[in-house]
Order: sequence, then structure tokens, then C-alpha cells
Amino acid sequence: MKLQRSGYLAGIALTATLALAACGSDNTDGGSGSTGASAAPGSCGTGSLTAQGSTAQKNAMDEWIKNYQAQCSGAKVDYQGTGSGAGIQAFISGTADFAGSDSALKDDEQPKADAKCASGPALNLPMVVGPIAVVYNVDGVDNLQLDASTIAKIFAGTITKWDDPAIAALNSGAKLPSTAIQAVHRSDESGTTDNFTKYLSKAAEKDWTFSNAKAWKAPGGTGAKGSDGIATLVKSTAGTISYVELSFAENSDLKKAKIKNGAGEFTELTGDSAGKTIEGAKITGTGNDLKMSIDYNTTTAGAYPIVLVTYEIACEKGSSKAADIKAFLNYTSSTGGQSALGELGYAPLPETVRAKVATSVAAIS
Repeated sequence: MKLQRSGYLAGIALTATLALAACGSDNTDGGSGSTGASAAPGSCGTGSLTAQGSTAQKNAMDEWIKNYQAQCSGAKVDYQGTGSGAGIQAFISGTADFAGSDSALKDDEQPKADAKCASGPALNLPMVVGPIAVVYNVDGVDNLQLDASTIAKIFAGTITKWDDPAIAALNSGAKLPSTAIQAVHRSDESGTTDNFTKYLSKAAEKDWTFSNAKAWKAPGGTGAKGSDGIATLVKSTAGTISYVELSFAENSDLKKAKIKNGAGEFTELTGDSAGKTIEGAKITGTGNDLKMSIDYNTTTAGAYPIVLVTYEIACEKGSSKAADIKAFLNYTSSTGGQSALGELGYAPLPETVRAKVATSVAAIS
């Protein structure tokens, strides 16, 4: 899949040199402060890691792995985008050294994951900010504006035509066709679905009665597997609307709706607008666990409200691969690792959050 440059995110990306140097950047293993082009002593793993999970972070992982392995010749990381649910199950079963998930471990999953860690809990480490775009394919409509209530009604099947009065009221002057809306959702269990439906249940609770879950619960609509499946279907099918991470929307050059936030603004999805929502999120985990609660009704000016944080789930202590996991996540949580994502359609972690993640990674042993 060709990665296209996101012009408005480019400003938050540092140079490629810094990204490549990040294996030995300011957040180093073993206390080294080197920021040179080659990896600092102790900052590179020497073994192989197997991981899987979130497709939302797959493009980020591909970039990180490429940069990390270029600087750390003895290390090998294999990450497969199998979906958040599959990743968590692989971690619990012991077939993945760490997992990627678009949602933190649920209450019934946490003890099972903890049991796989010899002497410490499984940590939820927010690592990738994956803004969720509401994407659509409607001829002649280029600047669609939507609010939570209207989105909820579309995906619940109660708004079925593009020229519905509710959509028209939000888009004065737009030439909306009378064609049917084809709402597309993930057919596989997905943290993206969990986060998208969590947004609907919090921001449009009167109109969305299906709660939130990794599996799609609402009736009707069309299912597509994986983030790439969503992007492909919307790109090729007129009349469609769906939800997908910004990186996939950018790569497929899909139209993205502006979303009304709690301050009453119709906000364009950018790295900056997504970061404003994440910066206001609350840490609900304890100790080095950084499980987060996002305010989907944020009233912060300029904040884009539909965002997800994808986590890396790893043992705090006791994993036989602890040194290699720590070395790799030390890179991904560094300023250089985060800046490497800016041109891929992701938003870097806000510095206040990134610093906490780096501290938690440093505790892995």
C-alpha cells in the first residue's frame, strides 16, 4: 500500500534523520543519553519478537520496525495486523510477545493477561494516536459536515437517504443527492469499532442504543474486513459512508467529514485537532498501567472528537523477552519514534502523554 504524504500533518513530523536516529534518542535503555545516528549501547534488542493485533497501528508498526531494524541489526520484530481481539487472545495464549489493541484490556481480559506475566501485571501502554475519520463517497459533495446525532442515525439505519433533512440542515447549500446511504462497518472484531461506537454512545446516547463493543451490533449496513477492507469498499462504491483510521483514509484519498465537537465547532481532522482531544484524556490505570478515558464531548476549542489510542499490551515484569520488548518500545515511545508517524496519517502522542509512556516502558524488566 502506497503511503501518501499528509500535508497538514507534515509540520508535526521531524526529519527522517531524527526518526532513524531515534533508536538511540532521548529515551534510551540503560540510562544512555546518546542522540547520535547509531543506536546507543543497550538500546537495541538482540532477539526476535512476534506481535500481532490492531490493524489501525499496522502502518505505524511497519514504519517503526523498518527504522528500528535499520539501526539495530541484531533485532527482528514481526507484527501482523490480525485485529485487536485476535492480538489480545494471542498474547493471552502466549503466541505473541506483545499485542497491539485499539482498546485497553477489558475487566475480564486483564486477569488472563496478567496470568501470562510471571511476576507483574500486563500493562496498557498508549502508543499510537489513530484519529478516526468518517469517510464517504458521494459525488459532488466535498465538504460534508456531520454531528454525533446524525452519524448515529445513519449507522443505526434511521437516516437512509443522502438528502435527509437532518444532513441538509448541517450542510447549507450542498447539493445532496436523493440516493440511498450505504453504511459500511467492520465485519471483524475491531478496537476501531469499539472506539467509534463508544463515541456514538457518549456523544449521541439518545440516538445510539447499541452501546459499544469490538463486534458491530447495529442491524443492517455492509461489513468489510479490516481497515484496508473498509477503505477499499468506500473508495470503489458510490453512496457509502464508514469509519476508518486517518492513515487509511489518507492512503486511499478518501473524503473526510468535518465533525461537530462539544464546543459547537465543525472540526477538520488533523494531527493537531486529534492531539487536543488526547491531551485532555484521563489516565484511569494505576502505577505504570496507562489505560485512558477519552472525553468524546470535549469542549476544547479546535479539538476533533473521534479519536482512538492504540495500545501496546506487554508484561511489566517477568517476560522472557523483556529486554527486547523494552528496547523496541523504548524507540516507539521516543520523540523520534513518534515524529516518524506524522506523514503516515497518525498524530504523535502529546508530550505530556509520551513522557508518561516512556517512564512506564522504562519499568519493563
